[in-house]
Amino acid sequence: MSGRIPESFIDDVLSRTDLVELIDSYVHLKRTGKNYSACCPFHQEKTPSFTVSPDKQFYYCFGCGASGNAVGFLMEYTRLSFIEALETLCRTLGLEIPRDDNFKPRQDYQPLYNVLEAATAFYEQQLRNPQTKDRPVNYLKSRGLSGQTAKQFRVGYAPHGWDNLINQLGKDDTKLNQLMQSGLAVENDKGHRYDRFRDRVIFPIRDSRGRVIAFGGRVLGDDKPKYLNSPETPVFHKGRELYGLYEAKQASNKIRRFVIVEGYMDVIALAQFGIPYAVATLGTATSRDHIEKLFRHSDQLVFCFDGDEAGRKAAWRALENALPCAKDGRQMRVLLLAEGEDPDTLVRKHGKVYFEGLLDEATPLSEYFFAHLSDDLNTSTLDGRARLASLAKPFIEQLPNGVFQQLMLKELRRITQLEELQLAPAEPAPRPAHEPPAAPPALNYDAPPPYTEEYPVSSSSDHNEAYYSDAQNEARPAKPKQRKKLPRPTSDATSRSAHDHPSLVDSTIRLLLNAPRQAATMDLPADLRELTLPRIDILWELFDFIRQQPEASTAAILGHWQNREDGEAVFRLAAKEFLLPNDEQTPELSDAVRRLYLQKVEQDLDQIIADGVKDKSRFKELLHLQKELSN
Repeated sequence: MSGRIPESFIDDVLSRTDLVELIDSYVHLKRTGKNYSACCPFHQEKTPSFTVSPDKQFYYCFGCGASGNAVGFLMEYTRLSFIEALETLCRTLGLEIPRDDNFKPRQDYQPLYNVLEAATAFYEQQLRNPQTKDRPVNYLKSRGLSGQTAKQFRVGYAPHGWDNLINQLGKDDTKLNQLMQSGLAVENDKGHRYDRFRDRVIFPIRDSRGRVIAFGGRVLGDDKPKYLNSPETPVFHKGRELYGLYEAKQASNKIRRFVIVEGYMDVIALAQFGIPYAVATLGTATSRDHIEKLFRHSDQLVFCFDGDEAGRKAAWRALENALPCAKDGRQMRVLLLAEGEDPDTLVRKHGKVYFEGLLDEATPLSEYFFAHLSDDLNTSTLDGRARLASLAKPFIEQLPNGVFQQLMLKELRRITQLEELQLAPAEPAPRPAHEPPAAPPALNYDAPPPYTEEYPVSSSSDHNEAYYSDAQNEARPAKPKQRKKLPRPTSDATSRSAHDHPSLVDSTIRLLLNAPRQAATMDLPADLRELTLPRIDILWELFDFIRQQPEASTAAILGHWQNREDGEAVFRLAAKEFLLPNDEQTPELSDAVRRLYLQKVEQDLDQIIADGVKDKSRFKELLHLQKELSN
């Protein structure tokens, strides 16, 4: 590779990677408030002190100080070099590391996420608007959907009309182009632009981090098609996303199994009846990417399809794609429902226990495989057995080497009576994107004192029909570095070392790390840099970094401090959970800057008094400024 890997590309990889999903594929995480926690994988401990922030996309251990982003975790946990770790993440995302110096940085996609979120809020409001809600609410109620479930999945409504959303969000050319780029608006041959979704119940599609990336719309009138999905966009790739996965992860820390169904309403109905582990593909066949993504969270999958011809074909296509993923220890089953039935209707007729009984009795992959291939064959004849062997052998060769592959081969030999049947030699497989080491590396860290921290879990008291109410209003590391013991953190809201007092500087650093995009637009008084306080140099460097790279995520910013002597303090501050939503942190940040400036004024007053008040005009000016800042 010639030249350096562009920093903008690395930032792109980090922004697309779900760190919680990555780390959970190696170390089981448990939700604790807004963050996730586990016993640290980098030192021995009995009480969890390892925390992962989904908002800031970085991890930190309060015990040993281990910290970093997705690349850093792979480097430390799997002993990969920087390039190998980056390549691992790229394989998961379907990206290639740029190989020349002419790499063009990707467009910043945050505006697309913003407009998609704004559209979701608009559609939700329309479902509660007295002027538009009657038809969609009556439809949803006729399908048995409660207000609480509609709120959980953020179901909305796109009203009649060609330009409702455009009029609401397309205020200028920039906003209008964002609507076009995100698939919310369409342009016809004459150059006229109009809303893609009209008179449809809207189902927002969220990625594994909870960001809205696309929509599905179910028509209420006679328009075609009955279901309409967003097109492919820079932030939405339907072959890799699953409807309901984010909601399933929110419902349970440990998902025993997933059931893959065909429609949005199947997912929602099952969730409402206490089966929150259903997901649906988005108008595509179940792909290998889909299956591998689900296996990162559970070792059991059930493919549930209608029993008609289309359903049987969909089940076989899913099984074909599933074979290379069928590692030992993973279980896959197939459930074909009676013709004319679907999960939505079945669970409403018979309830949760009945439907879960069907899932428990679903046909194992191995049985369905041989039954499907033998369907039109007479295996009592030589020709039939030979035909089955020729059909089944290439599929069995796609299975990963292991016990399951050998058992499948043994079953094929039994059915065909070909005891000498052998598989072709397997080609070397590329390193899987999420394969942990065979055994955890031998680590010899000192065990720190146990540390726990309680996080409040937010909850909503709004239920059922309240949702429908009116709404007006580079090299591989040779060995892990020995980590020093850190002092047991105090319970104060601001993170600090044991000998520090609560610090305004620390609080401001935390605010910057939690809402960097908001900080990028702030102006600071020039003389504020002369303030002398602990870690003030980190604060100004952080401000400068954010101004130079205003679109950088928290994970990218923290990467700037990785392996630096002062990095430990920065990561420790960033690890403390913030209870304020990001949109409420701008006034907090402004107030913190005001108080810092007040300290600077008081510092100057102290110096003037120490010098004997030689400059009386400056003294009066500072007193007046002190009074203004104190109010």
